Amino acid sequence: MKLEKAAAQLEALGNPTRLQLYRILVRAGDDGLAVGSVQGKLDIPSSTLSHHLKRLVDTGLVTQERQATTLICRANYPGMNALIGYLADECCADATCAPAASKALV
Repeated sequence: MKLEKAAAQLEALGNPTRLQLYRILVRAGDDGLAVGSVQGKLDIPSSTLSHHLKRLVDTGLVTQERQATTLICRANYPGMNALIGYLADECCADATCAPAASKALV
């Protein structure tokens, strides 16, 4: 993953409403949720929801599929895993991890 894409995704998730929206879709699993169901859970106007969904779709974190008159939104799990991997791939690459310190935090 490129730095710019990771930064755009993290920026998109930096908004509290978008983060809440994304977590709702992650919890929904592969079936996703209809836009109306998401709106009901967030209790925000449809125009606001549309704005936030567009940002998540544009950054590759969410996909949408039209089923007749219903728009289904899903978390893009490969995109999420790529971002998580990007953040964790180089853990301790320039230093030795201290197991005693990490155990103390648990």
